[in-house]
Amino acid sequence: MSETEQRHADQIAYWNGEGGEHWVKQQAQTDAVLAPVADAILAHAAPQASDRVLDIGCGCGSTTLLLAPKVAHVTGLDISAPMLAVARARGAGIPNIDWVQADASAYTPDVPFDLLFSRFGVMFFGDPVAAFTTLRRALRPGGKLAFVCWRPITENPWMQAPLHAAYGAGAPRLPKPGADDPGPFAFADPDKVTRILTGAGFSTPVFTKFDTLLDVAAGRGVDAALEQATQIGAASRALRESPEAVRPPAIAAIRALLEQHRDGDHVRLGGGMWLVTSSAG
Repeated sequence: MSETEQRHADQIAYWNGEGGEHWVKQQAQTDAVLAPVADAILAHAAPQASDRVLDIGCGCGSTTLLLAPKVAHVTGLDISAPMLAVARARGAGIPNIDWVQADASAYTPDVPFDLLFSRFGVMFFGDPVAAFTTLRRALRPGGKLAFVCWRPITENPWMQAPLHAAYGAGAPRLPKPGADDPGPFAFADPDKVTRILTGAGFSTPVFTKFDTLLDVAAGRGVDAALEQATQIGAASRALRESPEAVRPPAIAAIRALLEQHRDGDHVRLGGGMWLVTSSAG
């Protein structure tokens, strides 16, 4: 198995194992935290009432459910069995939604789509050029691609600040991702994304900055914010890789950091994203 194939296989295993289970557990809070992001990319994508839409990496189905009233048909696509089980339950009985468990890099629909859409679902391919080439073939000529991805972690205090708090308490530093490694910040560089998309046959993408304050507590107080920070994201990984003795002081340091940003039951930290659009040739 090549390095590329191994990276892709590791992602499939992660989202069907520990990663998928973590996201299922945090689904309601994560949806609330990311609500302003979903609103932003939906507005930016501007789906039409007649559109057939593919929601790539739909996860637990939040954006698929938001798309359904706006379009003719939407397919929620994900590789994660545990997350898609939640999505199917949430969308039961909605006639214009299909749920498909499949690898997006190998998915071939019966009828092409008018819009390929994703909220943070396209940064995890082992071979992104190959994956987007397959996705372009699933899009009608002239159809639209619209997704949101994170800018660098340095522009995302909601992720960086808890991680640095854990480091300050002795948590080991995480290894820097490789240039080709999939992950949440894999699409932070517009030049890299442009090479991927044009290499896959899409038009030169347009990048629009989107910045917002993310309420990592989702209006439920510091305890909820702490649970979110220690279950999902970079700080959670640092904690998992820390010696047992380091974890309590690291968690205490993260709590103290979150308290600094508390406003009643809200804990707001900045998030920086790209809204990306392109089209099929």
